[in-house]
Amino acid sequence: MPVQPLKITDLTLRDGHQSLLATRMRTDDILGIIGDMDQVGFHSMEVWGGATFDVPIRFLNEDPWDRLREMKKRATRTPLQMLLRGQNLVGYRNYADDVVTAFVGHAADCGVDIFRVFDAVNDERNFETALKAIKSKGKHAQLAISYSLTERVMGGPVYNLEYYVEKAKTFEDMGADSFCIKDMAGIIAPNDAYTLVKALKKAIKIPIQFHSHYTSGMASMSMLKAVEAGADIVDTCLAPWALRTSHPAVEPMVVSLTGTPRDTGLDLHQLLKIGDYFETISPKYRDFMDTTKMAVIDTAVLEHQVPGGMISNLVSQLREAGALNRIDEVYDEIPRVRREMGFPPLVTPTSQIVGIQAVQNVLFGRYKVISAQVKDYFYGLYGRPPMPVEPEIQKLALKGYERGEVPITVRPADVLKPELEAAKEATKGIARDIGDVLTYALYPQVGLRFLKWKYGLENPPADTKPRTLEDVKREDDLVTKAKSGKLVEKSAEKVNPVPTATLIAPVGGLRHFNVHLDGKVYCVGVEPTASVAPAATYIAPPSVATPAAQLDSKPLSPAPVEIKPVAAKAIEQAKPAEAPRPVEAPIAKTEAKLPPAGSEPCGEDVLAPMPGVILRYEVKVGDKVKSGDTVVVLEAMKMAIDLPSTTDGTVAAIKFGVGDRVSRDDVLAIIAP
Repeated sequence: MPVQPLKITDLTLRDGHQSLLATRMRTDDILGIIGDMDQVGFHSMEVWGGATFDVPIRFLNEDPWDRLREMKKRATRTPLQMLLRGQNLVGYRNYADDVVTAFVGHAADCGVDIFRVFDAVNDERNFETALKAIKSKGKHAQLAISYSLTERVMGGPVYNLEYYVEKAKTFEDMGADSFCIKDMAGIIAPNDAYTLVKALKKAIKIPIQFHSHYTSGMASMSMLKAVEAGADIVDTCLAPWALRTSHPAVEPMVVSLTGTPRDTGLDLHQLLKIGDYFETISPKYRDFMDTTKMAVIDTAVLEHQVPGGMISNLVSQLREAGALNRIDEVYDEIPRVRREMGFPPLVTPTSQIVGIQAVQNVLFGRYKVISAQVKDYFYGLYGRPPMPVEPEIQKLALKGYERGEVPITVRPADVLKPELEAAKEATKGIARDIGDVLTYALYPQVGLRFLKWKYGLENPPADTKPRTLEDVKREDDLVTKAKSGKLVEKSAEKVNPVPTATLIAPVGGLRHFNVHLDGKVYCVGVEPTASVAPAATYIAPPSVATPAAQLDSKPLSPAPVEIKPVAAKAIEQAKPAEAPRPVEAPIAKTEAKLPPAGSEPCGEDVLAPMPGVILRYEVKVGDKVKSGDTVVVLEAMKMAIDLPSTTDGTVAAIKFGVGDRVSRDDVLAIIAP
């Protein structure tokens, strides 16, 4: 058979920014370049799926269905490709068959030509429904194997050559139009890539595509060896959004193969010109780049095997939780959790399931907090683990589990009831098409909130607005002026408005207040003495002197504020010197109001361990609870986390509503002993 030119799939508009920038690329920036990319001659462009569904509705106030339709209007030559997580679709659990069928059908109608389908545990049963739906729409079904290792070299107890070849044969027999080696963490070594592709070319007849992240630094070498062994298609990104946890850059690959039998035929000058566009818009997204290490590559991935997309999200979420300084502990914990869960490949959603459990183990103690998804995994709702799980951890996770404590062995979707009609009912009066219904079905809380934003029923938060290059320039100008000590009045107002001191007139007699400290609520009686009864109370404003760089190196907990009764004349001397006011700058005033006496009961707090969204409360005020009973379910780091009571008692207060966004250390409920 004659050697064919190598085909290139471009991942810049999906996996590129998902891996480097936490999937924050906005639709307008995509539409500004996709027409030019359509003219390059790529085999396909991966533009949708993965986190590009979740992030727009969660953080950007953008409709992913609209994005897909608009991209299809502008890309008329190049097939558009999406990444589909099998029965997980673009979510973090297995969905019922009716939702899977409807989702695939609507995605095909909106513009997806090639569906790359994978399963987090490589359980072929989780491909069946999606594959049938893809075929019914006449689209290309590429089934992917999630590449992983149980040892540093290929040949461990599970992930050996025989394992991959047999899976490929199974996928071909199921009706796959092509097969993809999906190395999501960049851990396949060059010689292993050559050996694997060579064996697959002998075993199956369908085209073979090679996908590897650059995380470890091996991807370009491994890709060339895969091409040498006969890979038909490879995945790359345009250089500005390549390398690091992304993918090999297309430009060097094109040059490396020029004049050879595998010459791609792509125009280097055209690629460089398109790359300039991405360089231009990149400053808007720079805050999402992982800058925790100097190195462009992360050789530690050869041990922890965390994929690129998960690394950027781990960094983002740990930063929000004020615990970025503990990321190395999380990396150490991930292999332990993975072994206990039967060595699942670290790919969405199992990378999130393993990764977030590792985070919780580090922050709160091993398995003191267990996400709903970990419980589902041990029950069997994600499929058959590649190796047996740790029995004691499984028993702990399933203790009191709502579906039962004995794990299932059937196809996970076989135990799931249809969901689509319930989603239609829940969105009646809001949803205007099947896309809206599916958005809710995939993410009930976040999806419903987005639909309310979309149709003007609620105002989206300010942080969902796009950041412009003008915003970046203003920020840079302010930083430059701050460093030079030349902040102008308007800039001072925007950068660091300093609250004034608040004077609170004393009230005679004993008053009771609740003091929240270390998860407990202390009832404190305060009675002014004769010597300070006429005095006012000064509440010191927070310091504005903390450098931004320090925020990523230590937990973001508020500094204790000392409240002292002092004589009114002494107020001026009591003001802290470290928080000076800018000269003639406008001052943002704040008013401190003390709660009325007896307004809140005493007891123990149930705190938010990290920022998130309230999914539901499992209790109501007045309910009796025991230590360990779930009080509230918080969605954080894309997982549902059950937050338990730490004491026996009665639910005395519930502080938020379903769907509310909460910050770290917010009091979610109070349990009175």
